[in-house]
Amino acid sequence: MKSRKITEKAVTITAAIGSAFIMIMVIANTYWASKQAISSTNQAVSAVSAFYLESMADRRSKTIANLINNNFDYMEKAVSVIDEADIKSQDDLRKAIGKIQSLLSLNRFALVDEDDVVYTQYTTYTGGSRHAFLANKTLNDRVISTVFLYGSSKELCLAIPIDIKIMGKQFKACFVQIDINDIVDLLAFDDQESTHFALYSANGGNISETELGPLIGTDNIFDATKANVSEEKWNSFRSDFANHKRGTLTFTINGVVDTICYEPVPDTGWELVVMIRESVIQDQIQEISDKSLYNNRIQILSLLAVATLFSAILFYMIRRVANDKLHAEKENSKAFKSMANTDSMTGVRNKHAYMETEAQVNSWIREGAVDKLALVACDINGLKYVNDTKGHAAGDQLIKSACDMICDIFVHGSVYRIGGDEFVVLLSGKGYDTREETIASFNRVVEENIKKDDVVVSIGYSTLQPEDERLHDIFERADQMMYARKKELKSMGARTREFDEAKP
Repeated sequence: MKSRKITEKAVTITAAIGSAFIMIMVIANTYWASKQAISSTNQAVSAVSAFYLESMADRRSKTIANLINNNFDYMEKAVSVIDEADIKSQDDLRKAIGKIQSLLSLNRFALVDEDDVVYTQYTTYTGGSRHAFLANKTLNDRVISTVFLYGSSKELCLAIPIDIKIMGKQFKACFVQIDINDIVDLLAFDDQESTHFALYSANGGNISETELGPLIGTDNIFDATKANVSEEKWNSFRSDFANHKRGTLTFTINGVVDTICYEPVPDTGWELVVMIRESVIQDQIQEISDKSLYNNRIQILSLLAVATLFSAILFYMIRRVANDKLHAEKENSKAFKSMANTDSMTGVRNKHAYMETEAQVNSWIREGAVDKLALVACDINGLKYVNDTKGHAAGDQLIKSACDMICDIFVHGSVYRIGGDEFVVLLSGKGYDTREETIASFNRVVEENIKKDDVVVSIGYSTLQPEDERLHDIFERADQMMYARKKELKSMGARTREFDEAKP
């Protein structure tokens, strides 16, 4: 189909229509963006709030879990140290406990013997009535429990069974107690009190005594939220706590929307609850939205400037048309030249290209401008047999496969197809320096292919010698080596032209 000629009039009309179209699109886009910004802000608040809370709750729940696991690991190390220490008296034991507390940061670390006597850094006492985990005579696994001390004071107790003898006494357990306030300090946010958190028991009781916003405060979370959500949501909320599940709960009070996210703390029976007022997020998103609108205004001014330049650019294009046409003609000339030098079947350089290269190399040889040059002569084995028995389509595929193998191995060489089953590879630079290894690798592949009845190519090579006057001198030596190699491969079972013709 013949292309329509671009005229100056067509370019001028295009400039006018294009400028008008751009202006209409800018105005429409600005109006639509303003409307969408308001709607998207409200939608984003809930999504960002939930994402933020879930992320915060999950991270802080893992922080507590890591704290617990680290303390269990430290206790096992502490018991190992004490078991290996030379402890002969209670003073020795107390010093050892004190040293371990200092080195491993184990708060209130203690040992328990078989009579439920507790040994600490400073004293001993009977712990059967003070520590719930000692109610069972046998302690088989790790124990995590919440301990309520002296009124409202709470601690997390971690205990493990042990089996060591000290001072002739059998010890059955060790434990640490972590002050809940220390855990609260570890979880504290640094965001100007816009985010709140608290730790709760399964019945909704506030363990950490931290305020969960102005509505809930330090009250029981179930009592504080019951009047502000539907009964169905409230019952689901309680069920999640009882079954140690994660989730979110959104409620509205006096027009203010609050969302809480709760995450179970593994093995403790606690739920970590995080709350952020959506108004805080809305303010942050509104700021982003305002910046977006400002950027839109800047964009309008920029596009107006672009539209002003648009016509001038298109007029400039008129001058470029002639240049582009000339350039296209040059490119077509290059393309035709490339086609003339490219083998249509394999995509490598053809015989015509080889002849041009040969003329150039001959000139370099005469001028002494080249000293490192190698030529590899390649011949495909069994092409006539494949053509005669399987057809020329199979023969063409054999040529392509052989070419692929030559190109894949001689990656630093220039590959030419100079005949039906004949290829030449010229090696210089890195290809010349690595020729021995490359040729050896090629021959190994060919010999393996004989066993697999795969592509077999006979090759011979030669390098530029001082007495050589033209490239053909190198080719003749390489060609002779190639025929010698063909005979060698024949003895290994490869097909050759003579072998094929001998077949009935």
